This record gives sequence, structure tokens and C-alpha cells, in this order.
Amino acid sequence: MVNQFGINLGFYMLMPYLAGYLAGPLGLAAWAVGLVLGVRNFSQQGMFLVGGTLADRLGYKPLIVVGCLLRTGGFALLVFATSLPGLLIASAATGFAGALFNPAVRAYLAADTGERRVEAFAVFNIFYQAGILAGPLVGLALMAVDFRVTAGAAAVVFAALTVAQLFALPARRTETAAEKPSVLDDWRTVVANRRFVWFALAMIGSYVLSFQVYLALPLQAEFIAGARSQLLVSAVFVVSGVVAVAGQLRITAWFKARWGTGRSLVVGMGILTASFVPLAVVSGPDRFGVAAAVGALLVSAAILAVGTAAIFPFEMDAVVTLSSGRLVATHYGFYNTIVGVGILIGNLVTGAIVGAAHDAAADWAIWLGLSLIGVIATFALHGLDRFRPTAVSTTGAHPVGRFRPPNVPAASRGTVPAGADDATDGMR
Repeated sequence: MVNQFGINLGFYMLMPYLAGYLAGPLGLAAWAVGLVLGVRNFSQQGMFLVGGTLADRLGYKPLIVVGCLLRTGGFALLVFATSLPGLLIASAATGFAGALFNPAVRAYLAADTGERRVEAFAVFNIFYQAGILAGPLVGLALMAVDFRVTAGAAAVVFAALTVAQLFALPARRTETAAEKPSVLDDWRTVVANRRFVWFALAMIGSYVLSFQVYLALPLQAEFIAGARSQLLVSAVFVVSGVVAVAGQLRITAWFKARWGTGRSLVVGMGILTASFVPLAVVSGPDRFGVAAAVGALLVSAAILAVGTAAIFPFEMDAVVTLSSGRLVATHYGFYNTIVGVGILIGNLVTGAIVGAAHDAAADWAIWLGLSLIGVIATFALHGLDRFRPTAVSTTGAHPVGRFRPPNVPAASRGTVPAGADDATDGMR
């Protein structure tokens, strides 16, 4: 939990201000700024499957430590890099580091918490969101001095995490088969898990909608507030963060007591879908005034945060359940790759729709389109939820769940590797 808070603290200290630094003090052209940021995104989203596979083969702890170490180097390089090649190397290192430790962190947490995965991921999301809240504030204070001070401080955060994980994270082993299948065989196993693949595709909708707190909502804030948009954007993030940090455990407990994993995902997806209704009704300041438009934006942000908080723990649990406790990190890596591609496409489409809708004075179309994505994703998850499982857990037991795992021969199931720590141990 502390590790994840530190990861987000260090990352969000720096990343919100990177584009301004590249375009301002360094004077890079817009295409070069886009290239640097694009390389970071691709080296993370595009490499999640590789990171998950390495975690399953080398152990969770080594990938967490190496990922933190690599991000330390990437941020440290940003202190000194001024040329485009150096910036691209730093950006690629920063992104690939995330691809290494993200699947491993989630797999380690799933293995370490067993039947309490849902509660563990709920607490995990509190630390995750707290880091997102604190990071930009710390970065803003440091930016008053210099960007390179901010980059150096972020590198120090990740260096401290590297040392902490190296010495404090327990070494864990698991029984593995005498002969390991090849990497391609592992990937074939994941891709052949049709129920898991369909689940990942269905969940793209939730990620596209959740991501609008970074895209459509800030654009709406600019449309409403103009020169004061930054203050309104900050309010949106504060509302989202406070809901997640203060309400996560209550939301998770309430959903779990009533619906379990599958139905909680369906209901959570429905909440995400409904979050854009206030903006569809009050799509701008012209009809009801600025105050109503601001209120609608903040209410939508709060509902979006509730839906995201409702979904996350059950989503992480469902990935483990659908993996049948085998190659868990590889499943997480593949899952992150699919939703990452979905976010990219969704953002391109959303950005185009936002621009066209504003030009045509049809702002309601933005929110109607996003709600339509949510409706499709809700029905897709409802269809998957009809398969009520007896799902295996990371301990080989059968917890109560809603998603039926794929049929796997008993002899090949084994147990989920619990963070194997040397090269001879398997990974999730």
C-alpha cells in the first residue's frame, strides 16, 4: 500500500508539469512534446504483457524492485536531459518501469491476501488515489523552484521505494512445474481464455468513461470557466479524490454485501453511465447559467468517482478469478494492454466528438455518446455475469464469485505463485 502511494506521489509530482517544461524552458516543438509523451505511454501500455510475463517467470518482488529502480533512473535522467534523444530515453525508461511493476504489484497483492482480495484492493485504491491527490500539490510547490528540482525529488521518492521494497517486501515462493511452458505457450493460454478476453473487452468501456476525468471534464471546465478553468479543474480532481479516499471502503462493503463481484461490476458500470446525465441536462452555461453548469460538472465528477470506486476492487478480483489462479501477472498484463489500447482509441474519438459538438452547439451529444458507451459496456458485463461460477482463488479454494473460470484440467491448475523471488520460480 505504501509502495503504491509512493509510486503515484512520485509520478504525479512530475508528469502533470512535463509537457509545460518541454514546450517552455526546453523549447521543443509541439510534435516533439507529443512524441516524448507518446513514447512514455506506449512503453508502458504496450509493454504490460511483457512485464506480466516476466513477473510470472522471475517473481513478483524482483519486478517491483527493478521497476522502481528503472523509474528512478528515468526521472533522474530528466534532471539533466535537454536533447530530444535523451528525453526519449528517459521517457521510455519511465514508461517501461510502470509496465514492469504494475502487473507484479497487483499479482503480489492478490496472492498475499487470498480470500480478502476485494477488501485489499479497496484499501489499495485509497492509497492509489491519495497519491494522485498529493502528488500534483507537492509538484506544484517544487515547480516554484525549478522543474529539475521536481524531477530530482521524484527520483528520490522512487529510489526510497526501491530500497524499501528490496529490504522490506517479503520473499515468497511457490511450487512450480518441473518444466515450464514457453512464453508463447503462456500467451496462448491467456488468449485462449475466452471468458477473460471478453471481460477485458467489456471493461474497456469502464476505463474510457473513468478516464474522462482527465479529458472531457477538464475540457468542459474550460468551456464553462474560461480563464478560471484551472481552479474548476482542481475542484474536479479534489471531489474525485475525496470521494475515492473517504468512501472507498464503505462503497466496497456495501456492494459486496448486496451483489458480489459480477453484479457489483454491472451496477458500478451503470453508475459510471449515469454520471454523465447531469452534464447532458446542463451541458453549458447558456441555458441555466454558470453556477448550474459548474454544479452539474462537480456532481458528474462525484458520481464518476463513486462508479470507479465501486468497480475497481471487483474488477481486480475478477481478473484473478477468470485466470483460475494461473499466470495471474500475465493475465493482468494482457488485461492492461487491452484496456490501454481501448483508452487510446476512446480518447481520440472523444476528443474529436468534443470539438465537433462544441462547434455545432450540440454539447449534449458529448455526454449522450459517453452514456451510450456505458450502456453497451453494462449490457456486456451483464451478459458475462450470467455465468455464475465456482471460482478458484489464489489459494486453490473456491470463493463465492460470479464469473465462471475457464475449464482447466485439475492437474495443470496448481496454485497462484505468491511472488516468487528467484529465476527458477514461476510467476503469476
